Amino acid sequence: MNIIHTADWHLGQNFHGQERHAEHQAFLDWLLDTLEQHQADALLVAGDIFDVVNPSLRAQQLLYDFIVSAHERLPSLNIVLIAGNHDSGNRIELPAPLMQRLGTHALGRVCWLDDGTLDSERLLIPLDDIDGTTCAWCLALPFLRPAEVTGNGVQLDEASQNGTRHDDSPHNDSPHNYVSGVTQVHEQLIAAARSKRQPGQALVAMSHAHLHGAAVSEASERPIVIGGEESISASLFPTDIAYVALGHLHRAQQVGEKRIRYSGSPLPLDFSEVNYPHQVIAIGLEGEILSSVEAIAVPRPVAMYRVGPAPLDDILTELASMTVDLTNAPEQSREYWPWLEVRVELTAPVPDLKAQVDAALKDKPVRLLRLERRLPQNGQDARSHKVDLESLGPRRLFELTWQERWNEPPGPDVMSDFDRLLQDVLDDAGQEKQP
Repeated sequence: MNIIHTADWHLGQNFHGQERHAEHQAFLDWLLDTLEQHQADALLVAGDIFDVVNPSLRAQQLLYDFIVSAHERLPSLNIVLIAGNHDSGNRIELPAPLMQRLGTHALGRVCWLDDGTLDSERLLIPLDDIDGTTCAWCLALPFLRPAEVTGNGVQLDEASQNGTRHDDSPHNDSPHNYVSGVTQVHEQLIAAARSKRQPGQALVAMSHAHLHGAAVSEASERPIVIGGEESISASLFPTDIAYVALGHLHRAQQVGEKRIRYSGSPLPLDFSEVNYPHQVIAIGLEGEILSSVEAIAVPRPVAMYRVGPAPLDDILTELASMTVDLTNAPEQSREYWPWLEVRVELTAPVPDLKAQVDAALKDKPVRLLRLERRLPQNGQDARSHKVDLESLGPRRLFELTWQERWNEPPGPDVMSDFDRLLQDVLDDAGQEKQP
């Protein structure tokens, strides 16, 4: 069986105020060709399909057109989608009955049985070969929000497995309880898969999570729950799991073993990711065994340039001498012009900085998205400096504000509450955001 693993498409992403429809369309067209070339039996998409919980109609059309085209070109292809932390689980599942007719399974949330245990059956997806023979089982586990495994959800310890709830505990949403809950969900699903599979059938796990020791991006990944404290152990996936297809982290990487992998995002989602190897993963299964793993580089339809940090004179010289290759841009279309970030080190404010940069870029087919000014520190109180809120981020801003107000850093319980509130705000903002 041949399987392609990908994740973190972030369809509909608003990139510093600009849409990326052409890039996403180019990737999906390339992916269709790749599935055909590799005679894929299954495609696994490990979460963050959309960039926000309420994606634009145009972003949704990208997904559904892709599914229809994949079924037309590869009628026996199994497609399995799970929701990530950027997705709405309900929205991912809404068209599931229609998608099943196209060989696509969409899992957005977990459900619980009356005794408080996981409804594992709906998360176990058979992966069939071209003859319709089930060769593997996909353990498709969508992103687990804290409320699903702690607090008002079911607390998955021994008591909960006997039907006991723990809604009265004020600290069920702590990092420890969240990780413990996620761990036990994985364990229950793996146990169910073992009891279901037949000899010769492989187990392939798919999860949207942060594993211990995995490398995060510099700026673009939203913490799932509580910074790095929400990470889970790769030891959750025992050796009889032939392959683990992970989503969430944008840097393609293996975690400890070649069978446990993040495919990474197919496109850079921030200038900090410009040098990442963007790829999808092709895996081969022989019976229950992982027989091959191959990284397939994703061509970048739109180049991304990052200039600096450097003094202004050096920046202007570099921009003036910049050459831009538009060989792959269809008919020199502006939507395929490279994205550009410029970072300038200044010794003093330069009021006409933007005008000087624009002049250096005159008649060059690039799109300047971000101009970062870096001023020197002068030893005065940090409060006297202009703060770049975009680079600081809400979490760090909250920590600094708390420290200033109470003369001590916020404790873990305070940060846990803040992270849950921030997640709610981000989700609500995504629901209201329209193109």
